Amino acid sequence: MLTADLPGTGGVLKERPEDFTVDEQPLYEPSGAGEHLYLFVEKREATTAQAIKAVAKAFRVPQRAIGHAGLKDKHAVTRQHLSVWLPGPPDPTAEEACIARVNHHPKLHVHWAERHGNKLRRGHHGGNRFGIKIRGVGPAAVLRARPILDRIAERGLPNAVGPQRFGFRGNAHTLGKLLLQNDPDAFLAELLGVDGVQENPRLTAARAAYRRGDLVAAIEGWPKSLPHERQALDNLRQGHTPERAVRALARTQRDFLASALQSAVFNRVLARRLNAGTWDRLIDGDLAWKHENRATFPVDAAVAATENAEGGRVGGFAVSPSGPLPGPDCQPAEREALAVEDAALAELDLERSLFDGGTPLADAGGARRPLRVPVGDVTYAAGGDEHGPYLSVSFELGRGVYATAVMAEVMKNAEPGGESGVAAQLSQPA
Repeated sequence: MLTADLPGTGGVLKERPEDFTVDEQPLYEPSGAGEHLYLFVEKREATTAQAIKAVAKAFRVPQRAIGHAGLKDKHAVTRQHLSVWLPGPPDPTAEEACIARVNHHPKLHVHWAERHGNKLRRGHHGGNRFGIKIRGVGPAAVLRARPILDRIAERGLPNAVGPQRFGFRGNAHTLGKLLLQNDPDAFLAELLGVDGVQENPRLTAARAAYRRGDLVAAIEGWPKSLPHERQALDNLRQGHTPERAVRALARTQRDFLASALQSAVFNRVLARRLNAGTWDRLIDGDLAWKHENRATFPVDAAVAATENAEGGRVGGFAVSPSGPLPGPDCQPAEREALAVEDAALAELDLERSLFDGGTPLADAGGARRPLRVPVGDVTYAAGGDEHGPYLSVSFELGRGVYATAVMAEVMKNAEPGGESGVAAQLSQPA
């Protein structure tokens, strides 16, 4: 952790949805003409998937006609761009009626609509601006937050993958490992049979039913809010093989779990680099990340020394070291940097060959990810309202960067164990 020497504020996040706001920043402005209608949609306590489903229903189009640039928090008030493919001549009256149907949804509101020539794709946004209220803090919280946020603004943010990436039980990376090991029996045992922390009694009983082989009782007690698990259970109840039960899960869900394992590797590499003091400077064998275009280039000891020196691109935040999301599309580091990556894999009891290619159950494409990122336009202030005092914190992050990484530094609260506990994970010695 970058600010382990500074005391945190403590406090509570997301006591109410309006305490956590996210505004998606556009990568470009709509042109005003084209077959796609861009909508700037506010959602409250709804997932992006639920918003897409509601917009598709309101416009009477299939969900594949809806484009989006990124996923946004459910337990928050978020504003993001969606696109609707509407080929043919524009019909403003019909569009207004469709927008009115969206606005009739209790959790959605369209702020504006404009035409553009292409569908929104993942990553087609410039980042996000967050507005966060920390509740349950005293008046001195702003004094504790100030040096933390000042250091982050000056040196950048350790770019940890946030706890939400690892699921509500914090074991998505474990499930991903079992998928890449092509072990459906062990995957189902982890998915359905292992108790989670603070799960409700009904789910605990359903897991116990699964462990004793009573699939009927298990599926009857399984919450409908967990459709993937119910789908696997139903396949087993029908007598299908464990492999078929796993493959009945959506491929996107299985690949998501595999990518969680990649994220766990990245977080361990980042933890080791933080402990070594090399997370914000290049070392021999690094793949340097160019923030301008998200490209990488290899670095030897001489180039690293030049870039790290005064006047080099590291100090100007043009270039940073990168870490692996291992897979066939992830270029491995070399020499000193490779040794760090190999140590992180060993710490997680993983072989690099596990990520060499996909299995019938999941794929792991791979990529590089910067170890540090800039945090823009940071503001903070003490405040209060009818719900009590709070510390407000606002900042901008690039796409793919987790606000929870900032809040872990600021608050330093205890988090769940395992790879989902970002603050704990990045503080422990490697």
